[in-house]
Amino acid sequence: MNHSPILSASQLSTTFQNSNGGLHVLDKISFEIGAQQFVCVLGPSGSGKSTLLRVLAGLLAPSQGEVKIKGQALTGPQNGVAMVFQNANLMPWRSVCQNIRLPLELDGVNAKDAAARSGELIELVGLGGFDDVLPQDLSGGMAQRVAIARALVQDPDLLLMDEPFGSLDAITRDQMGGELLKIWSVHNKTVVMVTHDINEAVYLADRVLVLSDRPAKIVLDLDIDVPRPRKEQVRYTPEFGEFARQLREAIGGREISI
Repeated sequence: MNHSPILSASQLSTTFQNSNGGLHVLDKISFEIGAQQFVCVLGPSGSGKSTLLRVLAGLLAPSQGEVKIKGQALTGPQNGVAMVFQNANLMPWRSVCQNIRLPLELDGVNAKDAAARSGELIELVGLGGFDDVLPQDLSGGMAQRVAIARALVQDPDLLLMDEPFGSLDAITRDQMGGELLKIWSVHNKTVVMVTHDINEAVYLADRVLVLSDRPAKIVLDLDIDVPRPRKEQVRYTPEFGEFARQLREAIGGREISI
């Protein structure tokens, strides 16, 4: 069995040049992530979480260090890596099914296969019957389901998510977390998800990386030893509360050794 990581980051540093000599955002960040792990990234506001995700997606070159996907150096966006943003960014003139199959059309997949694959994902994300609905007629949660399906339609090895539920109300956010776990259990993708919600991170993740204030370092790499499948009731257990406490203390500036 191959135990090599699907994603590795080595000594990642990022500085944005400005008139004051540069804004140092990431500072020598290193970690590895194994296949099918669900990893959340937490940190104070402005700490560089989204910048880190953009580097991992190949959308931003680091000032120093290297990212490898399946052992190959990442030099820009590549097949096998998909990203979901906080806003769904759907094309308003395309229906649900048309938005989902857009990446396949761009790749030249024939119409019959594209329709079949998008149809399977529409059912998986709970949007059966909404195939021909336009984005203007979808709720925020439904639009994000379309965005997740669009990211999954190419069967990526790595799914990156940048606060995908950040613009949703608390009730919808919790519901979407449960839906995401259902989708993940079917596809077993490797997921790296940025969030600012501690409880969301504990509920979803196998592992949580906590970033410090800018320039960001990893101050805690915490395994979430909560059995799967996870139900809503797990949020109220002492074990869940203890993991949340450790993450809260790390975000507050205390580096914790586990």
